Amino acid sequence: MSKKLVIKVTAGADAPERCSQAFTVAAVAVASGVEVSLWLTGEATWFALPGRAAEFELPHAAPLPELIDSVLAGGTLTVCTQCAARRGVTEGDLVGGARIAGAQVFVSEVMAEGVQALVY
Repeated sequence: MSKKLVIKVTAGADAPERCSQAFTVAAVAVASGVEVSLWLTGEATWFALPGRAAEFELPHAAPLPELIDSVLAGGTLTVCTQCAARRGVTEGDLVGGARIAGAQVFVSEVMAEGVQALVY
């Protein structure tokens, strides 16, 4: 049985500790050999745009751009379709390797055998 972890991040700079924890867990999981699918929703959507993660600061936390690079190196980074649309974000606006997808894709990932899901 393969291991897969789907993480949905609902917080951005508005809840920095919760946001950072989600990205940290995702990066550690990738480094541990776990297949990771990281979903950005709500205010976390902004971190899929080039340069935006570099603006995020939280004392004693790993830099968000490094965590995102780790996830992209061994997992997937997805922005919620509706969240992107509400913010005027298109696929062309995203960092390389990120995608936009909707609830249907999220549900199919979460319901697959051997998947664990976390929401932050």
